[in-house]
Amino acid sequence: MMLRWLLASYAHQMTRQKIQETVTQAWQQVSGQSEARRPGDLPPCDVALVLSTEAEAEGLAKRLDGKVTMRCATYVEHAGRWCDRRVVVAECGLGAPAVERAVADVIAIHHPAWVVSTGFAAALAGHLRRGHVLMADRVVDSERREWTVGLKLDPRVLAETKGLHVGRLLSIDRLVHDPKQKLALGQAYAALACDMETKAVAELCQREKVRFLSVRVISDAVDDRWPPEIEALLDQRSWAGKLGAATGAMWKRPAWLKDLLQLQGQAELASNRLAQFCGGVIPQLER
Repeated sequence: MMLRWLLASYAHQMTRQKIQETVTQAWQQVSGQSEARRPGDLPPCDVALVLSTEAEAEGLAKRLDGKVTMRCATYVEHAGRWCDRRVVVAECGLGAPAVERAVADVIAIHHPAWVVSTGFAAALAGHLRRGHVLMADRVVDSERREWTVGLKLDPRVLAETKGLHVGRLLSIDRLVHDPKQKLALGQAYAALACDMETKAVAELCQREKVRFLSVRVISDAVDDRWPPEIEALLDQRSWAGKLGAATGAMWKRPAWLKDLLQLQGQAELASNRLAQFCGGVIPQLER
């Protein structure tokens, strides 16, 4: 058992070393420096914005000045400057395990002053509408473990920002798309919205003693229903199953592709709304 643990730890360390080498090369290209620099010499970034998918990251990444994009072992990274801060936008993949691995590497490589768990969330309360923003003051999981978010907003800011909510975010291991299930979860956990990744980020940041924040844009309200073909796709666990569901949907109702395009448009709007809000938050974060 000890030998296996040592080999696994060594392999993981070698993977991180490869990531660091890639980041170092990109830094040299951006800064115009020809001499080699050790990964440990890379300047810490001010803010790491971590999220799951390209659709969520798109609005944020295009705000970066001097953006450099690279594919690392556990995440896709967009690095640049935003609001006079060194910012990394990391696409980590879906689900808590993928996010935990990616954020661990982001922290080890970039040593961010702040890690912000961001992206889309589903509303669990009726007064949160699509495009609204939730800044979590607490994160709770399905076992009712809870993490407190330290940043407190001025009540005047809350009152002046339309569509901004502060409250509890539920982080669970599954997608929820049934309105009754959403309302039941909201009542059971006294939560305003839910996602699948923030708990893993909060837990890791607490362990690594990194300041943590959560900003989520509501991508679907409580009473929003996805087209049945989309729900069938999401219920499939394998790529073969998803392909079969998509093929069957095209035969039964070809117009469902229009629904898919509409959802993509909604995702673009949500990502831009998220970027707009984060552009106001980043300058307020202490370095």
